[in-house]
Amino acid sequence: MIHTILIVDDEKELANIVAAYLKVEGFQVEITNDGKAGLEAFHRCNPSVVLLDIMLPLMDGIEVCKEIRSDSDASIIMLSAKNGEMDKVIALGIGADDYVTKPFSPIEVVARVKAQIRRYEKLTCNSSTMNTNQIIVGDLVLNKASYTATAKGEELTLTTKEFDILYYLASSPNQVFSKDQIYEAVWGYNECSDDNSVTVYVNRIRYKLDVYSLDYIKTVWGAGYKFIAQ
Repeated sequence: MIHTILIVDDEKELANIVAAYLKVEGFQVEITNDGKAGLEAFHRCNPSVVLLDIMLPLMDGIEVCKEIRSDSDASIIMLSAKNGEMDKVIALGIGADDYVTKPFSPIEVVARVKAQIRRYEKLTCNSSTMNTNQIIVGDLVLNKASYTATAKGEELTLTTKEFDILYYLASSPNQVFSKDQIYEAVWGYNECSDDNSVTVYVNRIRYKLDVYSLDYIKTVWGAGYKFIAQ
């Protein structure tokens, strides 16, 4: 299967450089230079991964991300010259799967795209299998095949990354996982280049579980996180 990558960035030279690296790896690439055109291209070419700049003319990347995430699980990697923690929290909070700060190496971006493709293919494979891969812990039910979760019988709305992290931890109760281990398992990289991403996602999972008074994820200071079955 040939995957299409959509690049939405008003820095045309940078977009062309990244596109060239992706094409060498066998990907099809679409490039747009403003938010509205990017959203139109997304609906037209149905990409597997979107490389989306935050600062865009006509419609900023945050709004584009919200629109895409409202009806699609396509992987979104935010690109930004901003390195503030709040920008990252916002991007991940609205459903982005990854966040890369400019300036960056095109090789790193290609590696992140490949990791998202592996997740995409794994999700597609799991969705078509009859094996439910279900975990039931107390009032929490996680179904890997359908990427659905319920808490106390009610639907628990999780992004794909949030689900992957929670499922990964719940698969091995009481085992401590470092941020690097979580990053490698969920993002597909050998080393966590920014452990704040893991922290942001874990905090969001905790917040959503707290609504149902479920306290499954514990921090082991200096070591990482573990899932405790109640």
